[in-house]
Amino acid sequence: MNFRELHRNLKLRIGVGFFQRFFDIMLVPLMVIHFSRLYGAATAGLMTLVVAVATVACNLVGGHLSDVYGRRRVLMAGEIGVCLSYVGLALVNSPLVHSGPLTYGLYLTATCSAGIALPANEAMIVDVSTPESRTAVYTINYWVINVAFMLGSLVGGFFYDGYFFQLLTAAAVATGGIFLVTFLALSETAPAEAAQNPRGVKSALLGYLSVARDRVFLRLIVAALLVWCVEVQISSYIAVRLGSDFPEQQLLSIGSWGVTVDGVNVLGILRAINTLLVVVCGLWVGKVLGRLRDRLRLVAGVVIFTAGYMAWAVSDNAWLLIVAAFVVTLGELMNQPVNQALVADLVPADARTKYMAAYGLHVRLGYLVGSLSVILGSVVDSWVMALLYAGFGAAAIQLYRFLFRVQDARAATAEPKAEAVA
Repeated sequence: MNFRELHRNLKLRIGVGFFQRFFDIMLVPLMVIHFSRLYGAATAGLMTLVVAVATVACNLVGGHLSDVYGRRRVLMAGEIGVCLSYVGLALVNSPLVHSGPLTYGLYLTATCSAGIALPANEAMIVDVSTPESRTAVYTINYWVINVAFMLGSLVGGFFYDGYFFQLLTAAAVATGGIFLVTFLALSETAPAEAAQNPRGVKSALLGYLSVARDRVFLRLIVAALLVWCVEVQISSYIAVRLGSDFPEQQLLSIGSWGVTVDGVNVLGILRAINTLLVVVCGLWVGKVLGRLRDRLRLVAGVVIFTAGYMAWAVSDNAWLLIVAAFVVTLGELMNQPVNQALVADLVPADARTKYMAAYGLHVRLGYLVGSLSVILGSVVDSWVMALLYAGFGAAAIQLYRFLFRVQDARAATAEPKAEAVA
């Protein structure tokens, strides 16, 4: 499947998602730097923690609203909130006005508005895709997100100093365009039965209570959390290890010319290789891997991915770490799209956005585990951390094998019903 063959709503959401991720990746690190310069690192850390907690709450609210009022209305509400917030951010960081408290309040509003819209966006992708096409759809979406990540990081990094107001203005204009696209071109995709869902705070709480009682879905969250706990190590323990313990060494030597790198340099190289490989090879590799059975692709991907991170955890050889970056990227490309397709297949249609919102919690929990791993890594050897990653990967594989059995059982039950209706 290629981009031209996708449902119109899918094309729009993937295209819109590119610009959303581009500005998100471009601005979020810059806002943290901005607040740290205004208030100090400790206060900035507390401020961003409040933003993270508020975003989780808004994800859950958005999940309920999308199941009750439909995807399109929630998307429009969230996107107009983001647009107005960025307009305000540009105004309070213009050459005429500078206000730290207003900047923080508007930034918090922007992230909360985006958090409300996110579950509806993810559910809409599921609504208009089929089980057969979802792996291909998520492969395309994963590639687009990584292109946005690469470009957003470069633009933000080069233009923050001296062009902060211009970046915010560009974000305001782009988010206004995103709202217009949603308003003019996007159609509703929520299942008809979703309109019958009860409204109100009580129904929202009961809805999420039913999600918490879904043992299959909880195992799906835990499996995703285990894989994510490994992935966040590049931003936590592995980053700290490379920054503090990695010995400076010569990477290249040609005659009298040579390249010497330290741990921070290597960390940047690993990140760049990972992102560049996904951007350059993601679609082609996804097409080749599409010939594999989904369960083989996911399990093998988790094994390969985990092995690469284990090498990153213990090796002090720059070239071995670079080779491991290729291994990690291959593992990502193998397992990520299949995992997303499995999530889409196992959530019930009438409460899809609640489930998608709850599923997103694994990301926040993974960051917490990443923080704890830094503490653990300060008192144990690196090989212990590598074994911990292996344990995460092995446990995730066992959970995924169970989930694939559930998927098979549901498919077998659905086939006789479909034949009876026919």
